[in-house]
Amino acid sequence: MAKIQTPQPVRGTQDIFGEEQERFSHVVETFERVRRLYGFKGVEMPVFEPTAVFARSLGETTDVVSKEMYSFEDRGGDSLTLRPEFTAGICRAFLSNGWQQHVPLKLSAHGPLFRYERPQKGRYRQFHQLDAEIIGAGEAAADVELLCFADQLLKELGIDDGVTLQLNTLGDAESREAWRSALVEHFSDHQAELSDDSKTRLEKNPLRILDSKAPNDRAIVATAPTIDPYLTSEAAEFFAQVTEGLDSCAVAWSRDSSLVRGFDYYRHTAFEFVTDRLGAQGTVLGGGRFDGLMEALGGQATPAVGWAAGIERLGMLLDQPATVGPDAVFIPLGDGCEAAAMKLMAELRRAGVSCEMAYKGNMKKRMQKANAAGATHAVIIGENELANGVAAVKNLASGDQREIVLGGLVEALTA
Repeated sequence: MAKIQTPQPVRGTQDIFGEEQERFSHVVETFERVRRLYGFKGVEMPVFEPTAVFARSLGETTDVVSKEMYSFEDRGGDSLTLRPEFTAGICRAFLSNGWQQHVPLKLSAHGPLFRYERPQKGRYRQFHQLDAEIIGAGEAAADVELLCFADQLLKELGIDDGVTLQLNTLGDAESREAWRSALVEHFSDHQAELSDDSKTRLEKNPLRILDSKAPNDRAIVATAPTIDPYLTSEAAEFFAQVTEGLDSCAVAWSRDSSLVRGFDYYRHTAFEFVTDRLGAQGTVLGGGRFDGLMEALGGQATPAVGWAAGIERLGMLLDQPATVGPDAVFIPLGDGCEAAAMKLMAELRRAGVSCEMAYKGNMKKRMQKANAAGATHAVIIGENELANGVAAVKNLASGDQREIVLGGLVEALTA
């Protein structure tokens, strides 16, 4: 009989376990706690949407739409796409559910996303992100609040050291169009020297050339015109309000006049929190204002601003998480002791005390398991203890051991 080959994971996916899972959970738990401080409501959406939701919103010329989306035709003949990002799906949900009545609406989400990219450190084909959006607020104060949220999240995760907020403005529609024309003229003058990708972008979306990492493009980008001379007075005032708001909230930032976001729907504020601690993949959180997206999806003009952050990347920046063990490991020794231990563990768990049981081995091996699990206490129940209605409770840090009546275990283990 032929040996059955062990199945392997799909390239670009991961099985998260052990320390990596602890890091992952810590990032999500911190995000959930901080988003409540800022009044953001959680939202859950489908992991797939009609393909048009992403094609219209992200822009046909973006790499995500043209190269990276997982799209498929379902049995009904409809074209569906696994979500490559959160924003478009959140906006679809906003429009299809009539959430306009709730604006300004602050929403947060986290979960898996899917892009067909070249797997590398911190980048996967199924990856996970945190997402925060403020919909229906056109004021610069919304941008400031969202950036304060991001800044506090990084600080509470303890990973803000060496992470810098880089900020730019993409202006309003008039500013952006004028800047776009100037960029087309500049890059056209150097077209022969551009990379093949940038030559294609020159025809479709010249702002994306500013994102190019190709060495021969970087020198041309360095001399490209910035947006500042093309900003309308309204756009310049908006950006000034954002920077002044950040200064008043003590959020450090630096200007990057070549910073653009990868999707077509961004306007005004664009930002990235970057670090050199992850090699080439330096952005840990990024976003901006996307006032034109609702219209692209067929809705009424609705201002919005948001950001997203990779959970895996944030987890990689964390210090090694402390092992969190159970409050108690039970060690039953003798007839009837295991059943009694199970009953006591059920009562303790209902009272909020975390418990495990060391089922097998001699006393020494079971105590080793309790220590290896990072437990605070070992609860030993032998036949004599059971007959006397007590348990021997050992503090594994100090080594102290005392007898506790079974009815007093909750108090003893939570003191």
